[in-house]
Amino acid sequence: MRQTSTVVFCAIDTIVPLRGKTPAGFEEFGAKLDHAGIPIVWVTTRSRAQMDEPRRKFGHQHPFIGEDGSGVFLPEDYFHLRPAKTVRLGRFTCVPIAEVQPAAFEALESLSEDTAVSTVPLRSLAPRELEQNLGLPGREAEAARQRDFDELFFFAGATQPDIDRFAGEALSRKLALRQHGVLWSLAVGADLRQCIRDLSKLYDRALRAHANILGIATPAESEGFLSVCDRSLLLAKPDFDSVSALESPSKAKVLPFNAPNLWELVLEGVTSKG
Repeated sequence: MRQTSTVVFCAIDTIVPLRGKTPAGFEEFGAKLDHAGIPIVWVTTRSRAQMDEPRRKFGHQHPFIGEDGSGVFLPEDYFHLRPAKTVRLGRFTCVPIAEVQPAAFEALESLSEDTAVSTVPLRSLAPRELEQNLGLPGREAEAARQRDFDELFFFAGATQPDIDRFAGEALSRKLALRQHGVLWSLAVGADLRQCIRDLSKLYDRALRAHANILGIATPAESEGFLSVCDRSLLLAKPDFDSVSALESPSKAKVLPFNAPNLWELVLEGVTSKG
């Protein structure tokens, strides 16, 4: 691994959508970081199976954090020294933060029963139902529900007070419950901040020096993320209200998400000392 003073953590779900185009310049941005020896770690809510295609398409060869802070996925032999606590998941060595399945599925069943709030896990759906609920074709829909840690589900006929009661009980049980539009995810022990801290320590050990952490995210993905970074770049649209949407506004430099030269601006932000 080449010496670097910076490691970039980039939330990619908005930048690399499941459907639609990635903003022009993102692929070149990643290539320039690779050329400069600056690692870029992808942060996503997606499953390991969902990451194969975008990683191949954009030539991403660095670690990624999957399933909303459930685990750190390391490519084969990425670090010379292997972390103490790992599990093997497909082609990756994974540093688990959450408990592996079926822990989340069992926790969801118990929580649903104890609160009398009906939930429908994606794993229970027939292939056609899965495609209809996710709006994705067969292979992509299957990849979305192949989870190593968290459980994706939706509520069945629940009122807002029902959902609030469900969420309150999840909090009391220290379960990670997150909403993704009409879908929700539940994990036992997921913690995005801890993923970033643990991976940062691995980089520091490999580099034998402390590397500053620079976070890149849109406002929708900044919660639980940018607050643990040394520096931050927030990619926001013109109507963005930084005071209400960002945890630590003073730490972030806001860049216009719709700018035609966005990734040139981001690259300047990464390589600058300010």
